Formats: sequence, structure tokens, C-alpha cells
Amino acid sequence: MGAIQIKNSALTLRAGKRAIAHIRQHGLQPADIAILPGAAGGPKGIGLQGLDLALFGDWLPRAPRQRSLIGASIGSWRFASACLPDPVAGIKRLGELYTSQRYAKGVSMKEVSQSCRQLLNDLLQGEDAAILTNPLYQLNIVVVKSHGLLVHDRKGALGLGLSAVIGNNLLGRQRLARHFERLIIHDPRAQPPLHKLEDFKTHFHTLTTQGLRQSLMASASIPLVMEAVREIPGIGPGTYRDGGLLDYHLDLPYAGDGLVLYPHFTDRVVPGWFDKSLLWRNGDATRLQDVVLIAPSSAYLASLPHGKLPDRRDFSRYMGDDDGRELYWRKAMAESTRLGEEFLELCETGALVDRLLPLRGSA
Repeated sequence: MGAIQIKNSALTLRAGKRAIAHIRQHGLQPADIAILPGAAGGPKGIGLQGLDLALFGDWLPRAPRQRSLIGASIGSWRFASACLPDPVAGIKRLGELYTSQRYAKGVSMKEVSQSCRQLLNDLLQGEDAAILTNPLYQLNIVVVKSHGLLVHDRKGALGLGLSAVIGNNLLGRQRLARHFERLIIHDPRAQPPLHKLEDFKTHFHTLTTQGLRQSLMASASIPLVMEAVREIPGIGPGTYRDGGLLDYHLDLPYAGDGLVLYPHFTDRVVPGWFDKSLLWRNGDATRLQDVVLIAPSSAYLASLPHGKLPDRRDFSRYMGDDDGRELYWRKAMAESTRLGEEFLELCETGALVDRLLPLRGSA
């Protein structure tokens, strides 16, 4: 049966081969879900607020079980919010705090880092230990350790280093190993649910209460926007930056006993941040076979101000008009309730199976 397309649907749904086969036979139930990835993407993440609220506030709690949450950058912050004692309040608080950021023209990397550090403090409200003892969710945070010129925060040296990264990435993604190592900082109760990672040198470290905030800060530290994190308690010194540089959309070899539910801001899995404009680079379908990806549809995006989700460029677009940007972002968050409502309806009616498309890049 071909996928049914509904002109004004808010969602696009794509899935790997095994996930499609499972859903055609059994439908999609919350008990099926073992893993949730959360992509990097800055303010785009708050544009999914309504979907996150439906998942963590309603659908997943219908079938309580331990689930692994794997996030990079804003994805890790979204999932840290969902691991708070009240996930609904945490997810809403993240949206409000993120939206309320204000930056003057010419703001420095240090000032942005200080602002984000305060945002994180206000978000967690001292509940760090509760995140690591959450009975339902196990948090995994993706970070990169930088080498060469990327160890600097000076804009000149850092710019040259990023130019080298872009050139090497064009020649082959594997050449990024010259610039980055991957860190997965994981819940102390379990190893990340991944098959062996052979693409880049990868280090696994246990997440501690003392290291949680620095790990989250590192995972979101975008070069030229924020300062690198220079030390993570329990891991040691280094130059730690945004996990999305290597794993933008978390194209990882997921393992485990269930499906991978991916609330995403696009219906494409892009391996690394530097692959965004390389349309021929998509996620590896052979290791994403259990993924069910839920993303805003083109019709939904067209209905939003500027025809898109919030993004970092809005800080420049609305420079001098923070009230205007905040109004736009709050409208996007409010509209995103449609995403969550449609997902719940599709699952409850069984209509989701008829809407599934293959993941991009898969047969």
C-alpha cells in the first residue's frame, strides 16, 4: 500500500525497513519505543515543543519502561528537560528561557556562553541528581573533543580551523577524524544502546551529577558563537564543543530491543553539521532500520511566520527587535501543539501506517 498524503497534514513520517514492517503488522505502540534521538539545531528544537510535550507528557508514560535518550546540542537540552521530575514543566521552561535570550549587536562568545550557562542553571533548578536517577529515561550526551586550530577560541585561528574542516569534509567525511573525537557521556546505569562505532575515535564516559552541566554546555558550544568548554568534571581537560559538529542528526548504529522514535525538525537525517548543504549525504539506512522519524510537513512549515521553524539567524533578522523575535518564536511553539495532537491521533486511529514513507536515501 502506498503512503497516503494529506495536503494540510502537520506531519511527515518516515521509517526504516524494519520499523515499517513492524508497524504494518502491529501498529505503533508506546511500549515499542526503546530509544529517542534528539538532533542539534539550536532554536529549531523549541519549534518541536508541542511534539515533545505529547510524547513525554502523554504518549510514552502510557507504557512506562526504561528508555535511552541520545542528544546532541539542543537535543541534549530538550532531553535533560524531559528527565526532570516534571517533564511537561521542564520542556515548557526550556522553551520560555530559550526564547527570552537577548543579545546586543557584537555580543562576544564569552557573553553568549555566560548567558547559556545561566539559562541552564535556571532550567535545571538544582535537580541535577534527579536527571541521573530518572526511573524512565537514561540520558546520553554527545560532545566532540577538538584538535589543531580548533582548540582556540580566537576567531582568526578558529576560522582557519573550520575552513580546513569544511575542505576535508568535502573530500570525505572520514577525514573529520583529523579534527574531532566523539564523546558519548552516558547515564551511569547503562551503556549507550549502540553497536560498535568505527567511523570516528569514540570515548564513553559516565555522566555524573558534578559533570552534567558542563557536559550539556559542551554539547551546545557552537564554534564562533560560544567558547569551548575546557574541562568536564570526571573526564578531564580538553577543548569540548557542540556534538552536532560530527553527529548533527545522530546517524548512529542503534541497538536494543525496540524501535527508535525520532522527533525531528526535518525529514532528512544529515550525518554531520558540515553536510547540511551536501544533499547526497544522508543517514545510513542499514543502521537506521528501526527508526521512526516524525517531522513537520512542508505544509505546516509554510503556515509559520517566515515559512520555517525558529533558527539562529533570527537573532540577526530581528536585531534590535527582540520583542518581535520572541513573539514569532512563541507563535511557533504554540502552533507546534498541532504536531503532537496529530501524532497522537494517528497512533490512536491506526492511520499512521498509511502515512509512512521510507527514510531518505533508502530504497
